[in-house]
Amino acid sequence: MTTLTTAVRSTVAVNRTLIASATFVAFGLADILLFGLFSHGDATFAFAQFGAKVGVPNLVLPAAPVAYALGAVSIAIGVLRATVPLSRAGRRACIAGAVLAFVISLLCWADAGNSTALNVINLLQGTVVYSIPLILGALAGVMCERSGVINIAIEGQLLLGAFAAAVITSAFSSLWLGLIAGSLAGGLLGGVLAVFAIKFLVDQIILGVVLNVFASGLTGYLYDRALVPYQNRLNSPVTFSSVKIPLLGDIPIIGPVFFDSTIFLYITYAMIALVQVGLFRTRWGLRVRAVGEHPTAADTVGIKVLATRYRNVLMGGLIAGIGGAFLTIGQVGSFGKDMSSGEGYIALAAMIFGRWTPLGATAAALLFGFSTSLQSILATLNVPIPSNILLMAPYIVTIVAVAGLVGKVRAPKADGQPYVKA
Repeated sequence: MTTLTTAVRSTVAVNRTLIASATFVAFGLADILLFGLFSHGDATFAFAQFGAKVGVPNLVLPAAPVAYALGAVSIAIGVLRATVPLSRAGRRACIAGAVLAFVISLLCWADAGNSTALNVINLLQGTVVYSIPLILGALAGVMCERSGVINIAIEGQLLLGAFAAAVITSAFSSLWLGLIAGSLAGGLLGGVLAVFAIKFLVDQIILGVVLNVFASGLTGYLYDRALVPYQNRLNSPVTFSSVKIPLLGDIPIIGPVFFDSTIFLYITYAMIALVQVGLFRTRWGLRVRAVGEHPTAADTVGIKVLATRYRNVLMGGLIAGIGGAFLTIGQVGSFGKDMSSGEGYIALAAMIFGRWTPLGATAAALLFGFSTSLQSILATLNVPIPSNILLMAPYIVTIVAVAGLVGKVRAPKADGQPYVKA
């Protein structure tokens, strides 16, 4: 049996290596045959915004030769992946190199021959902004699933948080009150998830889907009955203005992207640090991870398993609610039906892609945010790609990343398993 298991694992590893290698070669061929052959002229990239204190010269690249060169690099990466055993870091470097080469080739093709430069700062700013609700949603998922509770209801928590933030901000003209209300709304749905999953032992996946449908139906009904008739009173919130951090905000390229945004970005920084340090550098985090891995053993050493799960699910809901509030009072300025548009599910995918770690989930969320920002930039450049295909980009990236790039991952051992104290 052991020999058979070893053989199967070896076969799976070989197949995964061949698939990865073929994918990199396909990326390289696309760089050459699509972006290289159909690029005419130079591509210009701008690295400074209008009025910036420190100017950065534009970068002008011959689009076709760059695409050819990057295509050759991707093919070489594919050959290397197939012929040389690589460490985990090496495999990740291969993925990053091939994806980066593909993106640069795509941008060169999109801007080739255009009179206006493609502003890289706008692309990166959009990446960070679009990633905020995904990062917060993914952190909510990490908080829940590290304690052993599956949180499919991130979508509903985002939606309910967005609704509450818009209504409270409009009614009381207070952005901070709206932010708190959005967080509490996400926490309220997290409380419902906790009670039914932990106390009544309801199937957690089905429960999460039901809560998403409930949040969609409730907010849709209230939108029609209250927000549409009383638009000016209940659905016209102001939004947070950008807050530029002195000195840091003036650093070329980095400053406008990371240090000149709304308060939601800085809250996101704090949440990433708190969850990462809390889970992996504190006694509390050790107990949470013990509950998620082996609740019976945790219980025998005095850890309150059910209380830990309740606490984490509630905190996860509060974090997701902040991400929902961003959608209305941090970005759009009004609530719309189902405005979360599947971002909760993308956040769940980011959590899985990030291997149930805060930093990994953040990196994955940034990847998905980049795909959304990229489709917006490509739409403004009038590339010959149908708009519906561009709008599908974030979801396509989600499917490819989770199905093709995530590789072998392991969730917390007790994830989704109800615990009944003996």
